[in-house]
Amino acid sequence: MKAVGGRRRCAVAAPDPPTCEHPDFVWAGSGAMALTGFADGPPVLAPAPLASRAREVVQTLAARAGTPALAALDGAALLGEHAAAFGSERRGRVSPGGSCRLLRAADRWLAVNLARADDVALLPAWLGDGDPSDPWAFVAARVARRPAEDVVARARLLGLPAAVAIAPEPAPPPWLRVAQRGPAGRRPQHHAPLVVDLSSLWAGPLCGHLLQLAGARVVKVESTRRPDGARAGPAAFFDLLNAGKQSVALDLGAADGRRALMRLVQRADIVIEASRPRAVAQFGIDAETLVATRPGVIWLSLTGYGRREPGIDWVAFGDDAAVAAGLAVATGAPDAPLFCGDAIADPLTGLHAALAAFEAWQAGESRLLDVSLRDVVAHGLGHAMPPARASVIRCRDEWEVELAGVRAAVAPPRIRPAFGRARPLGADTAAVLAETEAALRG
Repeated sequence: MKAVGGRRRCAVAAPDPPTCEHPDFVWAGSGAMALTGFADGPPVLAPAPLASRAREVVQTLAARAGTPALAALDGAALLGEHAAAFGSERRGRVSPGGSCRLLRAADRWLAVNLARADDVALLPAWLGDGDPSDPWAFVAARVARRPAEDVVARARLLGLPAAVAIAPEPAPPPWLRVAQRGPAGRRPQHHAPLVVDLSSLWAGPLCGHLLQLAGARVVKVESTRRPDGARAGPAAFFDLLNAGKQSVALDLGAADGRRALMRLVQRADIVIEASRPRAVAQFGIDAETLVATRPGVIWLSLTGYGRREPGIDWVAFGDDAAVAAGLAVATGAPDAPLFCGDAIADPLTGLHAALAAFEAWQAGESRLLDVSLRDVVAHGLGHAMPPARASVIRCRDEWEVELAGVRAAVAPPRIRPAFGRARPLGADTAAVLAETEAALRG
């Protein structure tokens, strides 16, 4: 018996390299497999080579950028970092993070994500009067009597993240759309891009982090009224994604704050934002016009369902967006869906977005890039698995995968050490704004 990876107890020989690259082995080593399945049962194989795709994207970005920091990074392991920081585990039809659940409606399964206090406050408006003191009991009882499509449609009107658990599409969508093109710009030789990162939580900050590893200078911009919610979570995760970025805090409810934001955007080579288009427009920024008129700028728009109708205003987070793409049904079954990994649409989208932004910046042409969580996962489900699949077996107190006489441990999620501490909120505001004004005047 041959073994690969980690501390062996049941098998002790060197692996065959081709077998080790099989998507089931990459999935087992990523940390995401340990987060998939029920707590009292075996971890579950992914229905598509999602971890292999994550590794491949990071390898491609590393080749484009040529930086040692990216060359040493295992993209597959990025899928488990959030869970490692938060101590999350697999919970079947409850997401590892606990905020999203798969519930049975009158006709089908659906996912509901109550990630914010505002979501819980909206439950009576969504599902009718009653006692929502136990939110999940309230939602489960009301949803069980109604068609899934109707429940989700009303949730989306209220800005609640919800999705029907569908099967994967026969023809998966592209993961990247170019919504607008503009003129090319000239750059000095060896110019490193200036990235203005307006995003929060996971997908956008991960994208900015990867661009930073690719050599970019990244300025993280937050609202003084509503800073990045990840600041309230484990420092290990926030520091990992944001250490090394400069911190600018602006009052975006005030004219001066919106004006300062516009000046930062006017100077940026790459802008990362993860808001619905109408929210960005409230700040006085028209991304389409900016891209059409300013040479060489890249505007990266990360959303739940993209910038096109009907999903342009739908809210999504990583778990429910993956369900909307068909991943829960593909991981389980139409009548028994399962969450796959931990909010897996977030890291997959973050790393795909970084590659798209860096390649677009290298090309020199202005572009508005439309990358949605749902489409990234749906596209990933379109990649075929090899005919031969691994078996999941128990070996004493460990789970392993086995294929062609080779075994590998199902690795727990793990997190890299951060470069240092993230900057305090707004620590660089004055310096960055002064530098920006000087640069734009010059």
